[in-house]
Amino acid sequence: MKYMLLIYGNEEAFTSIGAETLAELIRETDALNQELFESGELVGAYGLSDQVNAKMVRTGDGTPVVTDGPYAEAKEYLGSFTILDCDSLDRALEIAARNPSARYWGVEVRPLMHEANVGL
Repeated sequence: MKYMLLIYGNEEAFTSIGAETLAELIRETDALNQELFESGELVGAYGLSDQVNAKMVRTGDGTPVVTDGPYAEAKEYLGSFTILDCDSLDRALEIAARNPSARYWGVEVRPLMHEANVGL
C-alpha cells in the first residue's frame, strides 16, 4: 500500500528552530530517506518551492485562467511530501514518527487511493 507523508509549516515555523537545528533536521531526514530507499519503502521525497511560486489553474468556461497560488488561504502551507510503499498503515505511522519534522510540526499520513493509468 502506498502512503503520503505531508509536512506543513511556514517561514516563521521553519526559521524558529534556528539554522543549525534546521540543518541537522535535513541531515536526519536524508539519512531516514536513504534507509527507506535501501529497504525499498521510499518511492520519492520532495521539498516544494516557496508558496509564492505556486500557480492555480481553473477552467470555469473551458478557458484556462491562471492565478497566483497556493489555493489554500492558510497561515501554513505544504512544505514537502514523501511517498512510501509499505506493508501497512501501522508501518507508515511508524515511519512518520521517525521523521525529524514530527518533533516540530507533525507529519500527516494519508493513504493513496490509486495510481494513474499510464499509457492509456
